[in-house]
Amino acid sequence: MKYVIIHGDGMADWPCDELGGRTPLAAARKPNMDLIATRGELGLVATIPAGMPAGSDVGTMTMLGYDPARYHTGRAPIEAASMGLELGPDDVVFRMNLVSLAPGADGAEVMNDFTAGHITSAEGARIVDDLRGALARDGIEFFNGVSYRHLMVWRGGVAGTTLTPPHDITGKPVAAHLPAGPGADRLGALMRDGAAIMREHPVNRARRAAGQTAATSPWFWGQGKRPAVPTLRERFGVEGSVISAVDLVNGLGRLAGLEVITVPGATGFLDTDYAAKARYGLAALTRRDFLLLHIEAPDEAGHMGRADLKTEAIERIDELILGPMLSGLPSLGEWAMILMPDHATPSILKTHSNEPVPFAILRSSNSGTSADRAVRRYTEADAAGTGVVVRSGYRLIDALFGNALATD
Repeated sequence: MKYVIIHGDGMADWPCDELGGRTPLAAARKPNMDLIATRGELGLVATIPAGMPAGSDVGTMTMLGYDPARYHTGRAPIEAASMGLELGPDDVVFRMNLVSLAPGADGAEVMNDFTAGHITSAEGARIVDDLRGALARDGIEFFNGVSYRHLMVWRGGVAGTTLTPPHDITGKPVAAHLPAGPGADRLGALMRDGAAIMREHPVNRARRAAGQTAATSPWFWGQGKRPAVPTLRERFGVEGSVISAVDLVNGLGRLAGLEVITVPGATGFLDTDYAAKARYGLAALTRRDFLLLHIEAPDEAGHMGRADLKTEAIERIDELILGPMLSGLPSLGEWAMILMPDHATPSILKTHSNEPVPFAILRSSNSGTSADRAVRRYTEADAAGTGVVVRSGYRLIDALFGNALATD
């Protein structure tokens, strides 16, 4: 038996004026997603527990069957797991974005771009190398990641600082969102000193000359200490794999005991090689029985406020990933699949929201379509229309493995 989760990051949305009042899922041409909704089980799942941040760390942990209220210690520790970083019990790890800050209309600094124009990994590495050379001392360490996403470890540091995800404040003044509380002085100094190093860094001079966005400051957030979770093998008796271009999802995969598969051409952005992910996913399922296949593109489009690009990303997922997966899975025997996002990323907000999101479960045994399902599609509205809501979202994975759908 093969088990698959297709993780369309941030696919859910709100009605968009530019799409005629439809969501990207409703506007997209996506026959394979709609087939799953027609033949399978459709409903809503609460991926973000009350009081927790609406992020991929929480949502993907829920997706993999871990109660975030019990296991979540922060976003950065999950990414550290992906990078194989060793953390002691008193060490605190922080996500460090390379961001672009710029003067707003009133002269106050605003979050111009939390990705620094999707700076390349090679450019980001040069900047982080120089931050390391100048600022890594007294327990502070820097680690290169991908593009704008990097990590800082504070050995024996403070975990209780109030920090803001930079994607939550795009276009907004940053003064009210600088580090506050325990450890704020140290983190604020690192940000100021880092900004001074980055301001006229050779990478930024070259980017400005090319008309690209400069990376003007490090930004710390998502901190925490290392988590401890049981593996999927321990819980469900399966060996599995994860495919993602994002450290966060790969880190959760490692914590869950999954093999991390690197796919050439997978970028974590809109230009990712969708078809390659499908090919590598099917190949992984010949060796192991579980696959988490993650696509970041819809979330990135939502953060850009581009409902049109999110619609396009959804259509590519449907054609280039779901189409080949649905065609290839029957040759591997019996199978079951969940299609879902980890959270909504409303294009009008340019950040995440915490409402339940649509899921669909299809099994190889679901070969027909009943009359009452013939017209439904994989959309937020149709999922809500079924009246099915999995409120303890971390229990949805039990249904993938053949248990009854837990809607209490």
